[in-house]
Amino acid sequence: MAEDNSYESMLCVKPEVHVYRIPPRASNRGYRAADWKLDEPAWSGRMKITAKGKMAFIKLEDKNTGELFAQAPVEQYPGCVVEAVTDSSRYFVIRIEDGNGRHAFIGLGFADRGDSFDFNVALQDHFKWVKQEGELAKLEASQSTAPKLDLSFKEGQTIKISIGNIKKKDAGGAKLRPMGGGLLPPPPGAKAGGFLPPPGEQPTVAAAQTNTAPLLDFGSSVPAAQPSSDLWGDFTSAGSNSNKDAVKSGWVQFS
Repeated sequence: MAEDNSYESMLCVKPEVHVYRIPPRASNRGYRAADWKLDEPAWSGRMKITAKGKMAFIKLEDKNTGELFAQAPVEQYPGCVVEAVTDSSRYFVIRIEDGNGRHAFIGLGFADRGDSFDFNVALQDHFKWVKQEGELAKLEASQSTAPKLDLSFKEGQTIKISIGNIKKKDAGGAKLRPMGGGLLPPPPGAKAGGFLPPPGEQPTVAAAQTNTAPLLDFGSSVPAAQPSSDLWGDFTSAGSNSNKDAVKSGWVQFS
């Protein structure tokens, strides 16, 4: 995202803060809020944190009129512009500027610890975003200078794709189709065109010869053989045998 210096965003607003005069730092250990006159703030009003581009601004304004009391430009955080005290989480030391090159250090205090937490997080989030934008810009710059990989096909170049695990259809296989005339195939062990004789007895009448070609030739267009008009011929011929043979064979004769 391109940087727009004319756009100012609001990061945090606190309706009541206090400003304190602070004594010079006695050592390098940091500032202590206990050394300030906490019950006698020098000024009280509203605080705003705004951002314009990469810069953040801490603005102290009058809560009624909105008149600007002081402003602290922040280029990085943590840094020398905003420094927390060593003995409390509700007080900070900020460096304010008047726009003419002059600056001063003042104490900034919050009545509630949650307000000081919001103040701290707002600055951290803004400069975290600034860091991410800088890393992204460096990455884009490095990618633009690197030679681009040309993956386009050259003139006359072809590729071959091999796709496995595809079963080919058997073109020579014939599909079974229903037989005409509604005939069922003969039972296992039966001779073509007749029935098996009873045990121990030879057939006396030759079975009628039937054309079984339509049953075996599935690709032929010859119509299936029509059933014989004499459906009881084999049973009649079987019944013409002697009663003795019927008794020996164990079959009962039906008339």
